[in-house]
Amino acid sequence: MVINSPPDGYTLFGTNLSSAINTTLYEKLPFDFMRDMLPVAGIAQAPSAFAISASVPAKTVPEFIAYAKANPGRINMGSAGVGSTSHLAGELFKMMAGVDLVHVPYRGNALALTDLISGQIEVLFPSLGSSIEYVKAGKVRAFAVTGATRSDALPDLPTVAETLPGYEASSFYGIGAPRHTPAEIVEVLNKAVNTGLADPKLKARLADLGSVPMPGSPAAFGKLIADETEKWGRVIKFAGIKAG
Repeated sequence: MVINSPPDGYTLFGTNLSSAINTTLYEKLPFDFMRDMLPVAGIAQAPSAFAISASVPAKTVPEFIAYAKANPGRINMGSAGVGSTSHLAGELFKMMAGVDLVHVPYRGNALALTDLISGQIEVLFPSLGSSIEYVKAGKVRAFAVTGATRSDALPDLPTVAETLPGYEASSFYGIGAPRHTPAEIVEVLNKAVNTGLADPKLKARLADLGSVPMPGSPAAFGKLIADETEKWGRVIKFAGIKAG
């Protein structure tokens, strides 16, 4: 709908990591995201939690890797669905750690979190926004975050990258517009978003959800989308993931 709308700045698209993932996940789409959507502004980046059930004896990422290698194909890894951010965060972990986890797709993070808490699955990579209150309340056990740096919302948790250098799995959120939207309109919208992201109340709310504001130029946001599209495309092909 957005792509076919007048490029006048009044119809915009709230984009996230799924848009980049879907470029490779689906063999045929009625649009080319990289070609048809013009990057306007980034809003925020959000890592996920590396969460495990109480039944898993490991207390650190290295201990979990050792435990998984000792139990190949016997540990269930939930996700919010095939091709979701949580699924690919797990597949990247499997690829880099060299472990065999059984993927169990759910219809969203909420159902997967419920089964993680009850012990029906052993591993989940839920977004911080959906899981942070459970982690803080002690209902979900997390021993790492998936971002490039530690999260201010959960500062005591290390990053997965501290064990697996180069590992990083963060979602992003931003705004796009139809491809022929004039540069001057894009610039006005970009400045408005960046101004909003500087608001202390908005920054505090994003921090509560474990997210980090992502102000910047349209070009910088476009580069992030391109880089993430390429990165997760490699993971999808390596793991042989097909859209359901």
